[in-house]
Amino acid sequence: MIPWQEKSWCIPPQADAEFVARMEDLLDLYRLPYDPRWPLVCMDEMPKQLIAETRARLPVREGQPACYDYEYERKGVCNLFLFVEPLRGWRKVFLRERRTKVDWAWCVRVLLNEIYPAAEGVRLVQDNLNTHTPAALYEAFPAAETRQLARQLEFHYTPKHGSWLNMAETELSILERQCLDRRIGEPEVLRVEVGAWEGRRNDARATINWRFTVADARVKLKHVYPSIEI
Repeated sequence: MIPWQEKSWCIPPQADAEFVARMEDLLDLYRLPYDPRWPLVCMDEMPKQLIAETRARLPVREGQPACYDYEYERKGVCNLFLFVEPLRGWRKVFLRERRTKVDWAWCVRVLLNEIYPAAEGVRLVQDNLNTHTPAALYEAFPAAETRQLARQLEFHYTPKHGSWLNMAETELSILERQCLDRRIGEPEVLRVEVGAWEGRRNDARATINWRFTVADARVKLKHVYPSIEI
């Protein structure tokens, strides 16, 4: 299913030049060929509530769904930062206790220094959350190091009401359906489970086939484009 069809309720009901500008920027970016010198990486995040069982589950019987008690124990919340390179079929999920600017900055530093050390830079697609900015890097690291990191980043932001334009949101949805749709009570268990999911997806080189283009947008989302009178 094409993303705009699935989440059409996120599209502004009237003309919005800012939405159009950011949308077309991303759609043009998604049409670029693979370039290992400037990899395209999409980033998104989500909280995961840790929920533990209060009673041991009954053994699963063949042909029957798993049974568990309605009672559970809340064990806190952690945050998942997901980075995906859709053209290469690669993704990395960082598990952090919080979702602060420093947590985001730490993930970005690992991305640049350890995952893409030979690249000239990274084209980073993300939403407009106030923790996802170059300023966050300055709050986390010394100025000289931060400036070097910032030079390696080319930021591309989704428009407001346009999170569906971020391919990382699609990958997070797959993660949630395939790995997180159950009770997990301990951070280490969650880390192992997410790591296993990540490894399987990377081994399969699962890519994202994005088909929505600028030409499609100018037809399907015509009402969003401002009317120009000459």
